[in-house]
Amino acid sequence: MDRPDLRRMIATWLRATLMHRADYRILLPEVNDLQELRIMLADRLEEWAHQYKTEGMQQGMRQGMQQGMQQGVQQGMQQGEALALQKLLTKRFGAISPEILAQISSARTEQIELWLDQVMDAQSMETLFGGPAAH
Repeated sequence: MDRPDLRRMIATWLRATLMHRADYRILLPEVNDLQELRIMLADRLEEWAHQYKTEGMQQGMRQGMQQGMQQGVQQGMQQGEALALQKLLTKRFGAISPEILAQISSARTEQIELWLDQVMDAQSMETLFGGPAAH
């Protein structure tokens, strides 16, 4: 039994329901039956899927860029602190051995900061870096 009046009432109700919620942001033109509504929604679903994918990619790119910038800043700070430590060591004790340079370049930021705090009180580079004179 085909009931065009019932199909029209349901289509009108669906349209009103979808347009009622502001967070859905669904604007639909006037429809007369369910078949029109189904076609219209099918077209919209493709559009929404594309929009969702695009927004997701953009958000992923923003997060990736933000993480990359944070890592770059952190590496820059670590390199700057390592360079400051090398300058202080050279000024205080003279030439730096390749072994100590290797220790500095492979050290974590926390360790470099500890050495920076201790460099002015250290008796020698060996005591600061745990060499033979440290024992």
